[in-house]
Amino acid sequence: MAEQLKFALFGNVYQAKKSASVRQLISLLAGRGAKLYVESEFYNYLTRDLGFRFRPDGVVTGRDFYADIAVSMGGDGTFLATASRVGDKRIPILGINMGRLGFLADVSPDEIGECIDDIYNHTYKIEERSVIEVQYEGPRLAGYPFALNEVAVLKRDNSSMISIRVEIDGEFLATYQADGLIINTPTGSTGYALSVGGPVIVPQSGTFCITPVASHSLNARPITFRDQARLTLSVESRNHNFLVAIDGRSEACTEATRLHLRRAPYNIKVLQRKSHSFYSTLREKLMWGTDPRE
Repeated sequence: MAEQLKFALFGNVYQAKKSASVRQLISLLAGRGAKLYVESEFYNYLTRDLGFRFRPDGVVTGRDFYADIAVSMGGDGTFLATASRVGDKRIPILGINMGRLGFLADVSPDEIGECIDDIYNHTYKIEERSVIEVQYEGPRLAGYPFALNEVAVLKRDNSSMISIRVEIDGEFLATYQADGLIINTPTGSTGYALSVGGPVIVPQSGTFCITPVASHSLNARPITFRDQARLTLSVESRNHNFLVAIDGRSEACTEATRLHLRRAPYNIKVLQRKSHSFYSTLREKLMWGTDPRE
């Protein structure tokens, strides 16, 4: 008897033109006799707005669910949202890229059939990705305190620059005068941090990186450090508040809040086809090493 796998499906609710790929996935999983659980908002979108007629085995609400594989259909933002729902469950996440670039969601819609075959033939690989945990000293924030990509400390609105004092393992590093500071994982090195001059970091390097945003000092440069270290951030602002963005989920903080960052006690598992690698993604997505004159 073929194994019966349980899939949890998460998706982007703003990409109606890609509905054919969702239908294909649902059909392929039904043909394999898989159990399918669909995230509640995505299920409502498919059935109410797109007119899908199918009956999943269940609807996923919150983080109280289990599956053998979580499927993210969207871009990297959808993948990050899926990772926040998976949390420490150790469920591998398959990212199907319905958007543009897609570093995390790197399976294209025309690879869906082959990818499902890979899963049932066990010809795939799992990459472990580190996560940053944020702890607050002072007024607590309500949001999910784990980041697969980055934690960004930013000025609010049109306020002037902020001052961010950084300590690593209790030792003073520097006070950054800037519009903000990004602390990113290797996974996040190809995201927001890259756009402000941070380095590309290989996923299994065992490091995190600090990158200033619009620094007011020319000698403030990105710095990588071992991911076993602990960071403490203290912020001063002229309007006495600032923003903390955790994988894009932002909340306002007051100066009374100090942030403690460390590597989370769990990793996110990314399911990839064996033909895919970090280096091939760099070449294909960023056109790494391409001569623009050719």
